[in-house]
Amino acid sequence: MDFGFVRVGAAAPMLKVADCEYNAEKIVQTILEAQSRDIQFVVFPELSITAYTCGDLFHQQALLNSAVGALDHILHETGKADLVAMVGMPLYLDNQLFNCAVVIQSGRILGVVPKTYIPGYSEFYEERWFASGVKSISDEIVLCGQRVPFGTDLLFEDVEDRRMCFGVEICEDLWVPVPPSAYQSLSGAVLLFNLSASNEVIGKYEYRIELVRQQSGKCVAGYIYTSAGVGESTTDVVFGGHMAVAENGALLAESERFQDHDQLICADIDLERLANDRAKNTCFMEFPSPKRFRKIGFCSRKVTPGTFKRFVDPHPFVPSDPNARDKRCGEIFAIQTAGLGKRLKHTGLRHAVIGVSGGLDSTLALLVTVKAFDGLGLPRSGINAVTMPGFGTTGATYENAVQLTKSVGATLREIDIKNACLQHFEDIGHDRDMHDVTYENVQARERTQVLMDIANKVGGLVIGTGDLSELALGWCTYNGDHMSMYAVNCSIPKTLVRFLIQWIADNMVDKTSKRVLHRILDTPISPELLPPDECGQINQKTEDIIGPYELHDFFLYHAVRYGASPKKVLFLADQAFKHKYDHTVIKGWLKVFYKRFFSQQFKRSCLPDGPKVGTISLSPRGDWRMPSDAQAHIWLKELEEDG
Repeated sequence: MDFGFVRVGAAAPMLKVADCEYNAEKIVQTILEAQSRDIQFVVFPELSITAYTCGDLFHQQALLNSAVGALDHILHETGKADLVAMVGMPLYLDNQLFNCAVVIQSGRILGVVPKTYIPGYSEFYEERWFASGVKSISDEIVLCGQRVPFGTDLLFEDVEDRRMCFGVEICEDLWVPVPPSAYQSLSGAVLLFNLSASNEVIGKYEYRIELVRQQSGKCVAGYIYTSAGVGESTTDVVFGGHMAVAENGALLAESERFQDHDQLICADIDLERLANDRAKNTCFMEFPSPKRFRKIGFCSRKVTPGTFKRFVDPHPFVPSDPNARDKRCGEIFAIQTAGLGKRLKHTGLRHAVIGVSGGLDSTLALLVTVKAFDGLGLPRSGINAVTMPGFGTTGATYENAVQLTKSVGATLREIDIKNACLQHFEDIGHDRDMHDVTYENVQARERTQVLMDIANKVGGLVIGTGDLSELALGWCTYNGDHMSMYAVNCSIPKTLVRFLIQWIADNMVDKTSKRVLHRILDTPISPELLPPDECGQINQKTEDIIGPYELHDFFLYHAVRYGASPKKVLFLADQAFKHKYDHTVIKGWLKVFYKRFFSQQFKRSCLPDGPKVGTISLSPRGDWRMPSDAQAHIWLKELEEDG
C-alpha cells in the first residue's frame, strides 16, 4: 500500500507529574509500539516529558535539567526507530522559558518549535512561567549535544517526497483567530500536529473536536491532535486524554476520554486526496502566507502496512448514519424543488410534462415536480404525467406509473408508442425483429418527441429524469431520455435516488402513495426497451449489462471527486467491497466504467440545465469540462499493469 497514504498516530500515555524519568520511559515504550504498528508520525501531549501541571516547579532548575536528561534518554532508546515523534518539554533559552515541541527521528532532533500563544485566563496561568515563541532571539540551539533549529518558523519537509511537509503548533495556538497552522498550510504543510493540554469542562469537548475538524478543513490538511491525560494533577482541573485525527473536515479517528491506561490511536491520511483538493481550490493559494518558514529536511519512514487504518465507505454518496441520511435527503429534495420552482416561476409556465415509467428516476422527478407545484401554489393537475407503453413495458411497472400518478393528483396521459415505432422501423428500413441499439433507441427518442410535443401543446416544461450515474456511464439515448427542458436528477447518483424515494415515502406522502413507492423500490432497474421474458417479467436488467451501480458510483466518486488513479480506485474498492465482490469482478467493472466514461462524454457536453446538489456534477457549464474525444488508454493501461 502507498497510493499517497501516510500513517499518523496520537499518543496519550499515563504520565506522572514532575517525574521526567518515568515519563521518558512511557514515551519510549509508546514510540516503540508506534514503530511496531507501522506508524510514520506520532505526537505526544504538551509538556509530556514533565507533565503539564507542574506549576511553579517549572522555575526549578532541577526539573529543567531532568527534562533535558529525559529527552537524551528518549533519543538514545529510540535511535533505531525511524518514525518521526513530537514530544513536549520546557526549555530555558535567551533568559526566557519556552513551552516547546521537540521533533525527533532515529535519535536525532530535527527541530524545536516553541508555543506561540500563551494563555493567561480562567484556569490557565502559563504566562506566569512561559514566554511566547515569537520573543525568542536564537534561531538555533544546542540540545542534547546536537545543534538544532529553533523557532515558530519551522516546517519539516521530506527531501525525497516534497508533498510530505508538516507543521507543529501547541494547544492554545489552535484556539486563536488565525492559528499558526493556517500559515503553515499556506506554506506547504499538509500534516498539522498539535501537542495539547486541554482540560475537560462541560461543553468544551464538542467545541474542541469541531475546532480540530474545521481547521483540517480550512487548511485542506490532516490535523493530528493529542491532549494530556488523567495522569495530570487534579488539584483544580481534570484532563481527559482526548485525541483526534481529522482530514479535510472529516474525523478519521478519535480516542475515548478519561482512560486510566496508555492510549495510542492511528489513522491513514490520504495525501494525494489533499493535494488534489488544494490544486482544485484556486482560492487556497490566493493569498500566500505572509510568514516565511525555514524548511527542515528529513526522510520519512517507508512502510508497507499489512492492514489499512481507514474506513472506506462503500456508498460515499449516502451517509451511513440514519439521522445524517435523513437530513441529507431532506436537503437534496429541497434543492431539487427550489431549482425547478425557480425555473417554472422564471418562465411563467403553469404546466409540467414528465414521462413516468414506474422506475426510480421518473418517480423521483415526479415527486420533485409535485413539491415544486405545491410550493408555487399551482394545481397538481397541471403536471402532465405521461406513461408510454412500449415493447418492453411490463404490467408491474405500468401499474406503478398509473397508480403513483393518480395518488399524487397529477394528470395521467397514456400514449402507446408501439405503432409509431413500428411505422418508424418501416420508414428507415429496420427489421422489427432485430432487437439491436436501433430497436431500443427508436423507442427512447419517440418518447422524448411525445413529451416535447405535449409540452408545446399545453405550454409546459419537460422535466428530465436521468441521474448522475447514467450520465457518467452514458447509459442514456442521445437526444432521447438524455434531453429535457430542466433535469432535476442530473447530479444525484443512482445509489442515492433509492434512499431519497424511501425518505419521501416515509416523510412526505400519504399511505396510498407510500405503498406505491415501496413497490417501485422493489422493482429491478431497467430501461424496458427489450420485450419481457416468457413470464411477462423484466428481461433487460441494467446492472446485468453495465455492472452494479454501487460499484460505478464508488468509482465515480473517487475518480472524479479526488482524481484518484485507477490502481488507487481499485485498491479502495477492494477495501470497501471485500465482503461482497472479489478483486477480479471489481477490476472488470472498473474497466467498463473508464471505457464508458471516456467514450460517452459527448452526451454530457450538451446537457440541459439542472441543479447541482452534491460535490460532484458533470455539467459542462460547471464542474466538469472534458474533451469528448479524450482517450482512456492511460487509465486502462494502468489497470492492465495491475495484473
